[in-house]
Amino acid sequence: MTVSNSKQSATCGAWPSPISAAIVAAGAAPLSQVALDGADVCWLAGRASEGGRTTLLRQRGADVVELTPAPFNVRTRVHEYGGGALLVADGVAYFSNFADNRLYVTSDADTSTAPVALTAEGTRRYADFVLDRARQRLISVCEDHAGAGAGASYPVNTIDAVGLDGVQTVLVAGSDFYAAPRLSPDGSQLAWLSWNHPRMPWQGTELWLADVDAAGSLANARLVAGGVDESVCQPEWSPAGVLHFVLDRSGWWNLYRLAATGAGVAVQPLCQRAAEFGMPHWSFGDSTYGFRSDEEIICTYIENGISRLAQLSCATGKLQPIANPYQEIRHLRVAGSVVAFLGGAPTIPVELARMDLYTGEHEVLARSIRELPDEAGLSVPENISYPTSGNRMAHAFYYPPRNAQYQAAPAAKPPLMVISHGGPTSMATNTLKLATQYWTSRGFAVLDVNYGGSSGFGRAYRDALKGQWGVVDVDDCVAGARYLVQRGTVDADRLVIRGGSAGGLTTLCALTFHDLFKAGASYYGVSDLKGLDQDSHKFESHYNDYLIAPQPEAETLYLLRSPINHADQLKRPMIFFQGLDDKVVPPPQSEVMVNALRTAGVPVAYLTLEGEGHGFRKADSIVRTLEAELYFYRRVLNIEWSDTSGSGPSAPEPLARIAIDNLPETA
Repeated sequence: MTVSNSKQSATCGAWPSPISAAIVAAGAAPLSQVALDGADVCWLAGRASEGGRTTLLRQRGADVVELTPAPFNVRTRVHEYGGGALLVADGVAYFSNFADNRLYVTSDADTSTAPVALTAEGTRRYADFVLDRARQRLISVCEDHAGAGAGASYPVNTIDAVGLDGVQTVLVAGSDFYAAPRLSPDGSQLAWLSWNHPRMPWQGTELWLADVDAAGSLANARLVAGGVDESVCQPEWSPAGVLHFVLDRSGWWNLYRLAATGAGVAVQPLCQRAAEFGMPHWSFGDSTYGFRSDEEIICTYIENGISRLAQLSCATGKLQPIANPYQEIRHLRVAGSVVAFLGGAPTIPVELARMDLYTGEHEVLARSIRELPDEAGLSVPENISYPTSGNRMAHAFYYPPRNAQYQAAPAAKPPLMVISHGGPTSMATNTLKLATQYWTSRGFAVLDVNYGGSSGFGRAYRDALKGQWGVVDVDDCVAGARYLVQRGTVDADRLVIRGGSAGGLTTLCALTFHDLFKAGASYYGVSDLKGLDQDSHKFESHYNDYLIAPQPEAETLYLLRSPINHADQLKRPMIFFQGLDDKVVPPPQSEVMVNALRTAGVPVAYLTLEGEGHGFRKADSIVRTLEAELYFYRRVLNIEWSDTSGSGPSAPEPLARIAIDNLPETA
């Protein structure tokens, strides 16, 4: 490395950084579920400073109004992952409240009036609403937990009508799961998605269509697209009443519509392209397209891990790019010439953008990070691909260490942190995240891996993980670290790996079955596949049939791939973080591994968090976990506090100390 005279040399991993854990937590203001209501833009904003509460905001003119003051928390736990917790229409908002799972209604005409409960207390949860104006009701996915948890019982999922008078009626039942009820513009037809165990919605879903009579009952239900080996997502009606949807029949999630023919209807592709116009249904409420007119669609799609925005002509199939500064686009909503969405880029955090397609006006309405760091200190990722096992290519974003005032000493190489995302069908993006810059600004390099199984690269890439969880994902993380070592970019003796949820299993397997990494961090990670089956919630209760193998064939593979069964092979220091209210990956998944490492004499730390579930939302939780993880790495990697040249920091960064069992005093 060439040393610039304008920067001081300091030990990588110990650079003083302007991005503290508190700043990361203060910037943890997630934005989600964009909605358009006439000229108004509405959205959900997370507030870490309020215990992770999510509130509904509405921009009308120059004013932003909060429609759900504390203690209301706009969130649902249908499928545990939630999403689709609100509907805004005609100046009225309908939403699910997290504390009691009831539906509430509120209007911004009088914000002094508290939201009013629409449904009674009970065991039902709601998500993904559509307003049936003519019949004065909401149509919603409903999940009833009455009797759930007794023996092998699971909650019952249906599509229900909830009258604005509170009366509830089941419209569709019989399948294990439902999503996306969508009413035609004239109210005469209802479309919806369904699927059954053992499939997940990105493996095989069905698109159904039924007639709706004057009384609101359904008739003539028929399957119109999808099946056991095709994934359908996001059905939407055009203004003229033509049903559109995203289907992966070609191996890519492309746009289709239901076209009338002489023999009835047929599934018609609108734009066949090696690009993803959809995403896995982990949560409700996602949106990747909308209608500018009957024959013009505004859409976002992903190519090589990067989002694009375009206008699609339904008549010609031609995509016309729409200029914008973003490389990640989601929650896209369209109303005429107005487009609103969440966008991000390497130097832009997730922000809520509003665009006028006629005038080209681009307005930022909200940002997930209120105060941006100096751009001179930001690490901009490199989009890399590299060879891995099975003659495949894997993909990742590489972030070099970067600090406006410090750099590595001559010939020094930075430690590398490899991130294995959750899901495992999720996707790493290159949007600016303070949590990543926290590490790069201290002198760590970061590799955010889109291993085989990730979305955004087509079905074949996603299916590379079929039967190979704990193998392909691990191979791709290991290969990525080796690629950077061979490139001469990072320090081979200071490689660490971290991951959450499914990424926690990847992390544990990488440390157990490979000797490349020197330490790791598991955030609510999976360690025992059999235990996961026994403890899992309904949505994922058969996911391992796909990721590992169906029972009873899976028994042997469970033993082979579960790190808990091979704790004697794990010799690397580890730190575990676990929310005590986690229902997706319960605390025993971490506890059994921590106890095994303690018994084996391996350095291990364990931090539990009260009131946190699957993913940490509270500001103090974010601060505690980041500082603990940094403290842990500095101890186990022996990162010196001061630099080798004597011109850099001379005192350690003040961090909350944590107990590390089995750590030698000299470390």
